[in-house]
Amino acid sequence: MKIVYVDETFHPAYGYQSNPLAKFQQKQGNEIVIVTVDKEHIHPVYRAFGDTGESVDVDDKCYQDETGVKIVRVKTKGYFMHRAVLTHAVFEVVRDQKPDVVFIHCVETLTAMRFLIHKKEWPMMFDSHMLSMASQSRLVGAFETFYRMFFRRIIEKNHYFVVRTQNDDYVNKHLGINTQLTPFISFGTDTLLFYPSEEKRKEFRDDYSIDQDDFVVIYTGKLTEAKGGKLLAETFKNKFERPTVLVCVGSPPNDEYGKVVKTILESSENRIIMFPTQKYTDLAKFYQMADLSIFPKQCSMSFYDAQACGLPVLSESNNVNCDRCSHGNGDNFSPGDIQDFREKIVRFANMSKEEIDKFRNASIDYIRGGFDYAAIAQEYTKYLLKSIENFNS
Repeated sequence: MKIVYVDETFHPAYGYQSNPLAKFQQKQGNEIVIVTVDKEHIHPVYRAFGDTGESVDVDDKCYQDETGVKIVRVKTKGYFMHRAVLTHAVFEVVRDQKPDVVFIHCVETLTAMRFLIHKKEWPMMFDSHMLSMASQSRLVGAFETFYRMFFRRIIEKNHYFVVRTQNDDYVNKHLGINTQLTPFISFGTDTLLFYPSEEKRKEFRDDYSIDQDDFVVIYTGKLTEAKGGKLLAETFKNKFERPTVLVCVGSPPNDEYGKVVKTILESSENRIIMFPTQKYTDLAKFYQMADLSIFPKQCSMSFYDAQACGLPVLSESNNVNCDRCSHGNGDNFSPGDIQDFREKIVRFANMSKEEIDKFRNASIDYIRGGFDYAAIAQEYTKYLLKSIENFNS
């Protein structure tokens, strides 16, 4: 089956959904083509990481050579409210690929809406990465009302599937899409990259002079206000009783908030080691050497990568995180509560080897229970085949 992805957020060097999903669907015998923005207009999330797109040509070639997936970049006009505005050539590019089915990522985007009103030319499927808790823009009410009145009807009339990538009812409650068309297929992890390794643990700690008995906490992500950068810094400001090292993979933003975060981290009584944002293929070693993975605010797909490496996760209490950490594989703290955050970290730091091993084993078992992209890719293929059947009927 030839599957054409249309994903304006794709980047071959980062682990967002299309990167591992396309890799595994190709490996399972499908032919995958990813249609995305031109290199001058890579998604703003990557520019926030400091990626200007200069290495995209090299990254594209590496990804294509390693996976067999083809990448086609389409002329892009720019962004409107963080949504890419592709030229009309996107339809010609998809048409030239002669797909069996087209998979358009992020049903809320301008691109997805354009495909919805385009003539019924191919079988199509969509997904949504949105959460109800993230739907807070002042214009969101007007957008959602318009979407329910117009695009929701097109989706339901044509029986297009909209895969929910998180166990949240945003597409049903906010966009009004019938639940029968919105299967839940979770994000996951690439277990060919992410797995436990005592050898990598020792090697990393030796390289950075971290004692093998130190308790190491890993945070990967932007140190912005939305991600709880200041909360993280303040939580680690005062010394922990057990020698504790915080490793941050990601830098504070270059603004006043970022300066405050940086100042607090620099004054910490604990050891703090800072790394710039890493490519997806280079991230595993950071999880493999740590004892606990933390997420101060919101949710993160990195949860699955950490778990695959056998790390328990401590994250903010919200509906998604509480569900994720309810399997003996982690814990949650009260949102914004520094004292509770610290107390939960101390709890993990003081666990016996037997106790922490239970959490580590539960983390690995959780991933094996259906969050490996090998299994996830097969689920997507199942619904893509159903999309073809719906189109033909």
